[in-house]
Amino acid sequence: MTEPMNDNLSETARDKLRLTVERIERLEEEKKEIAEQIKEVYGEAKALGYDTKALRTVVRLRKQDRQERQEQEAILEVYLDALGEL
Repeated sequence: MTEPMNDNLSETARDKLRLTVERIERLEEEKKEIAEQIKEVYGEAKALGYDTKALRTVVRLRKQDRQERQEQEAILEVYLDALGEL
């Protein structure tokens, strides 16, 4: 039988591992809280009459580089035109 992993790690290595895991756990909790706040903002936007699907698209597009976005839009236009959708 193999010896427990705990015996193979130095005290310093165990401490670093524990701190890393705790940091990840804190960040995951913060991420969860931020996701809830974003959900609330979209809920408020919906209550104001905004289209949340359109808002999500705007947010996603604003993250992209303008030139990259224009290239993607041009390709999309070509594809839609080829399919007779324009």
